[in-house]
Amino acid sequence: MSTWEIILKLTLACILGGLIGIERESLNRPAGFRTYTLVCVGSALAMVVSLDMYFQYYQNVNADPGRIAAQVVSGIGFLGAGTIMKEGATVRGLTTAAGLWGVACIGLAVGAGMYVPAIVTTGLILFVLIYFAKFEEYFTGTRVYKGLVLVVNDEPGQVGIIGSMLGELGVLIKNISLNRLEDNQLEVELLLSLPPEMSIEEVIKNLAVAKGVQNIDRLN
Repeated sequence: MSTWEIILKLTLACILGGLIGIERESLNRPAGFRTYTLVCVGSALAMVVSLDMYFQYYQNVNADPGRIAAQVVSGIGFLGAGTIMKEGATVRGLTTAAGLWGVACIGLAVGAGMYVPAIVTTGLILFVLIYFAKFEEYFTGTRVYKGLVLVVNDEPGQVGIIGSMLGELGVLIKNISLNRLEDNQLEVELLLSLPPEMSIEEVIKNLAVAKGVQNIDRLN
């Protein structure tokens, strides 16, 4: 394997991993642009090293060309587990963890010289991340539970204001957890039960104008 071919593989892995990382970064997920890029490049390098060692020593020893690369698939589970958080009845970070696993596989494919499958898989993953959320809302709009994370001012009565607004909309709070942040702010995580005719976007739109609400994110 020539030096230029190795450089091409690592560069392509950097680009493909970065594309998916940008989408995650835009949604303020636990793992973003740099994490996804590093995972993809590292996976590609692991495959390159694995193949290179095989071609160097296969005549002298019984070498397995996939031994080093295989550890990426199992090892990425530890990194993915770090992005999954369970608070109360809600679980956050599953999509991010699945994305990391997918990016690692893309890196392995690039390292193995399977450029077209790697590029196609990157496109499919981006399509799923960007558009499947809309499809999910359209086809499962009557699903009972939706999750939101709000950053609000840490002031007396702030949570009550949010609860009152949700009550007026007919939205039930199934679970709530609070976490104090810096700069006198409070993170409020909500698990909501929406009326069948109401979308989560409508709830976000109403909460966004509430007094003291600084930011609102949806949970995957």
